[in-house]
Amino acid sequence: MTEPPLVDEPAGVVDASREGGGEDGQHAEDAPDRGAAPGGGLVTQVFRFAVTGGLSAIVDFGLYLFLLKVVGLPTSAAKSISFVAGTTTAYLLNRRWTFQAPPSRARFLAVVALYATTFAVQVGINQVLVNTLGEGGVQLTAAFVVAQGTATVINFVVQRLVIFKLR
Repeated sequence: MTEPPLVDEPAGVVDASREGGGEDGQHAEDAPDRGAAPGGGLVTQVFRFAVTGGLSAIVDFGLYLFLLKVVGLPTSAAKSISFVAGTTTAYLLNRRWTFQAPPSRARFLAVVALYATTFAVQVGINQVLVNTLGEGGVQLTAAFVVAQGTATVINFVVQRLVIFKLR
């Protein structure tokens, strides 16, 4: 006898784990695609990437504001340092948890190239927006969110499709 679902499923949706469908009882949207990076299917990886990104953004933004407002560093210097801290946090968590990949020299070099690119993109966007919008609290937050969002999309796509497929 099967257990009823804990939550109501929309009409027409079949739980593959209870009905024997899907590869290894997985839902189609979370089934790993052929040749996909380790660490689960797209849905699992997006969720884990988002959690990791949230934690890393807290590190990045918190350090950015601290260096900018308390230490008194110029905007670009504060953003540069906070970016390095945030992306280091993100890489370590994504490698171990999101994509569950072992360390490799090729992967490390690819990450350095990716982060150099997203560093330039993020710091550049942040500086342009701060220069355009000003340095008030809302403006700093808006500049950070746009710069961070752009870098996040670039990072996920390149990490999933290239870096964590490297051996």
